[in-house]
Amino acid sequence: MVALGAVAAASTGRWLQNRVGAAASRAAVVLPRAARRLRPVPAGADLGIEGVVPFVTPNRDFYRIDTALIVPQVATEGWTLRIHGMVERELELTYDELLARPLVEADVTLTCVSNEVGGGLLGNARWLGARLDDLLREAGVRPGATQVVPRSVDGYAAGFPTAVALDGREALVAVGMNGEPLPIDHGFPARLVVPGLYGYVSATKWLTEIELTTLDAFDSYWVRRGWAKEAPIKTSCRIDTPRGLAQLRPGTVPVAGVAWAQGRGIRAVEVRVDEGPWEPARLATAVGDDTWRQWVYEWDAEPGSHGLQARATDGTGRVQVEEREPPIPEGATGWHTVQVTVT
Repeated sequence: MVALGAVAAASTGRWLQNRVGAAASRAAVVLPRAARRLRPVPAGADLGIEGVVPFVTPNRDFYRIDTALIVPQVATEGWTLRIHGMVERELELTYDELLARPLVEADVTLTCVSNEVGGGLLGNARWLGARLDDLLREAGVRPGATQVVPRSVDGYAAGFPTAVALDGREALVAVGMNGEPLPIDHGFPARLVVPGLYGYVSATKWLTEIELTTLDAFDSYWVRRGWAKEAPIKTSCRIDTPRGLAQLRPGTVPVAGVAWAQGRGIRAVEVRVDEGPWEPARLATAVGDDTWRQWVYEWDAEPGSHGLQARATDGTGRVQVEEREPPIPEGATGWHTVQVTVT
């Protein structure tokens, strides 16, 4: 028991030492100005309705889902990103070399595949990073390389089709989040951000390696556990206010929330009360197809118990799926419903 205690103490000491090193390393980072900067988020993107999440999720409030029992503590000193496998030439970049590349900004909403209907496992941020397609083209993707496999410093591996990385979307090796270096919990020094894909196949944190291989040659961590191999984000909508089982007063009540369909954008949101006719909600200003969009419906609430439902239509005209399905294997579906009482 004494020996086990000594091992545990030594492990804890190393972890604390690494944590101090990673925190100091992050504190010393000065992010460069983006070669291509975005305009400030327009005021109309945030409707300012009490109870609705803000358009930009503060870093401290951004959801965290990963397999790390202990958050990796990675300093920039000695860190490298290696791109290898089915490429013409291997690339290996230090952190300083990554920062020296032309960096771009992108507003992207990330979503976890395990998010239940109406759940909170999503967030929106302004990311800063190097375009993944630029890095892959510099490495020279060989014909037949159909899968990108990103790996974390702790060995976690995701995987998604190479075509996704090269189709022009704002896939980034991100180094910044909402104007500051990535928080340690969210992948410092670098992580992947791939719009339109659930995080389990793409959003690898504490990134250190990108391998080009084939879809048949490798199944990533969660695919081996029964989740779908390809994971495009589904069109979804959530009611943030009023909350379920809320006690309300008669009169005008804002029914409001967010909708998302990364890569396709949101064209419309509709609300219905007690399975009556669908009514159009008012949409906030669209910032881009890769971000969520706030919405509000002004409901004339009358006394009684009521069921409120919302559904979204994406930029392709596809209406959110009504049938309720659980998150596994490829993401939850169903219209979000809340029950309220007006007295």
